[in-house]
Amino acid sequence: MPIPFKNALRKGRTRQPKIQPWEVLAPNEQTVPLVFASPHSGRTYPLQFVAASNLDWTTLRGSEDAFIDEVFAAAPEFGAPLLRAHFPRAYVDVNREPYELDAEMFSDQLPDHVTTKSPRITAGLGTIARVVTNGDEIYEKPLRFAEARRRIEACHLPYHLELRGLIDATLERFGGCLLIDCHSMPSASGPMNLRPETRVDVVLGDAHGSACARAVSELAEETLIELGFSVIRNKPYAGGYTTRHYGRPEEGVHVLQIEINRALYMDENRIQRGPGLPALVRRMDRLIKALTAIDPTILAPSPADGLKAAE
Repeated sequence: MPIPFKNALRKGRTRQPKIQPWEVLAPNEQTVPLVFASPHSGRTYPLQFVAASNLDWTTLRGSEDAFIDEVFAAAPEFGAPLLRAHFPRAYVDVNREPYELDAEMFSDQLPDHVTTKSPRITAGLGTIARVVTNGDEIYEKPLRFAEARRRIEACHLPYHLELRGLIDATLERFGGCLLIDCHSMPSASGPMNLRPETRVDVVLGDAHGSACARAVSELAEETLIELGFSVIRNKPYAGGYTTRHYGRPEEGVHVLQIEINRALYMDENRIQRGPGLPALVRRMDRLIKALTAIDPTILAPSPADGLKAAE
């Protein structure tokens, strides 16, 4: 239970072993020009973070893209590595700039290199989030900048170093790379807050065509529709920092963000796997198969296509 757990933390009765912040589930040999990433499915919560929070355990976990790493766990079987974070999004969000922070959250002044104004910060969802997905405040009292820097240096920067390495190795080996950034979305917000007959199951984000070849987005959309999903593109999720930072089709790097409606596979109130999870995994395996069968020439650097997409 949350309250006894926090009391135990404050009395020093609970210890937590060191855990690698992320891991790569790799095939024996990478045979396709794809990389999969699950940045928000981490569920290893540092004990001091839990103790510093206002929230009970389940509410604190509400920002997770829970079990998405399991949904895409078959990627290595199709020859592609899967990078997954173990730390939670509420602790540090790797789909933000390295230092995108709300100055109001901190008791000391932030350095000049920190970005303090953005729509994400206004929403309370910077690199160090102020709120969880439902809008509840995370912290009992202000943080020190040193704490944010420690988390970013321990989690955010190494995660992206690993991701950059996977992309570069794929690009060097195959002449192009497609990164699939895997996420989930709450069923009760954005385009999902609709009648069941008009519910959106999947949102594909390619930064409005600038981060990914059109043929890739179209293949993903067509495959998902054939699998029985309702799909839209770029509304309201066009792609976060990862999509926009790495997506450079003119250089042979393509990024497609996938957001899956949590109502399809989990109990959002209890943060538990739902009866729909096995069926979703089977359907996503077919999406992975379709994407890994893509013609590699589609991913090759193409300056003309990159310029056209950016217009």
